[in-house]
Amino acid sequence: MNYHSLNNKANIVSFQEAVIQGLASDRGLFFPEKITPLPPSFFENIENLSHEEIAFQVIKQFVGDEIPEAELKHIIAETLSFDFPLVEIEDNVFSLELFHGPTMAFKDVGARFMSRCLAYFNRGKNVKNTVLVATSGDTGGAVASGFLGVKGVDVIILYPSGKVSDIQERQLTTLGQNITALEVDGVFDDCQDMVKKAFLDADLKSKNLTSANSINIARWLPQMFYFFFAYKELKKYNKPLIASCPSGNFGNICAGILAKKLGLPLDHFVASTNANDTVPRFLEKGIYEPRPSIATISNAMDVGNPSNFIRIQEMYNNDLKAFEHDFSSIGFSDEETLFEMKNIFTNTGYIAEPHGAVGYLGLKHELQNHHNAIGFFLETAHPIKFLDVVEPTLGIKLPIPKQIEGVLRKEKISIKIKNYDDLKNILLHS
Repeated sequence: MNYHSLNNKANIVSFQEAVIQGLASDRGLFFPEKITPLPPSFFENIENLSHEEIAFQVIKQFVGDEIPEAELKHIIAETLSFDFPLVEIEDNVFSLELFHGPTMAFKDVGARFMSRCLAYFNRGKNVKNTVLVATSGDTGGAVASGFLGVKGVDVIILYPSGKVSDIQERQLTTLGQNITALEVDGVFDDCQDMVKKAFLDADLKSKNLTSANSINIARWLPQMFYFFFAYKELKKYNKPLIASCPSGNFGNICAGILAKKLGLPLDHFVASTNANDTVPRFLEKGIYEPRPSIATISNAMDVGNPSNFIRIQEMYNNDLKAFEHDFSSIGFSDEETLFEMKNIFTNTGYIAEPHGAVGYLGLKHELQNHHNAIGFFLETAHPIKFLDVVEPTLGIKLPIPKQIEGVLRKEKISIKIKNYDDLKNILLHS
């Protein structure tokens, strides 16, 4: 499988090159040259397949022959070594819980898959890669865990100071070894802009930089798996199916739409956002106008210029009418999010953290337009990640999961930086 840059379709690379480069030399995101739908027999038999078998069939065309089948199956087995339960919250509404991995966030899947692909590509080579990643919340911890101790890989994580939760910060600042955390005086978009600038800096070419944000295809593509797993469980209802994704950088919903292009019978997608409503405004006005990100209680979605939206536009050939047939987007305020967290808990006993509550709100809104449909929303992180919001809002005390206990006892170690020059100096001397 080859990939081209979305800035220049003549800029073509292999899967391995796309993973190692992260971002194309022209600053474009990589995109597969072709998407071949899966055969109808796959969907007819999907309820009889394991998660690992489903994932292998879904991903293999995008990897091609660059990783042998046996090795790819091994990578998938290690990636999917935890559960993805689908919990019925109320009639026709399900929560797809993606937080049962080692860092209790959906990004464990992509980070584990990418780290193992990169380790395979570096096997037997005397080479070192530097994974440079910006995080608005859970990406940092998942990448730190996924790449911890991986031979030939250093990880540098940029995060906005004071704008991630305490547990999220500890997950990316306490591991040591080959993981370095940089605390940026700014917002997530500042972190992401620094990462993109570093990729194009000729002075840093020897550092073999790559990214582990969802701009990297090896981080992004495995996010398709969730949607196939949900369909496997919901197929029996034989009803139109709506998927609602709490959306920041739009990696999950972009992967869901790619799953649909592979033939997955999902009828509609909802990109549920917080006050960072660039895409809802685009759908309303037809003009894409990114704005500086705004801090909210659903901090992992605080993205003013979502990178993956261009991939979604590519899949619809920039045809807005075709796009709107399958896709809608709506933003919700912190006040609406808090109210719904209380409402869900009071009525069902289910504990939703802020991102999941935004996803729930978007799903409920869209179900009003699809009266015979059922739907699921992505619950992207464990509520413990946001205990400062969840506990006072719901009036409860959350037990500390075993995955979190360890980091709470460790000392935070980070390096504070103000601008790109600070980052570049660190990279040159690492």
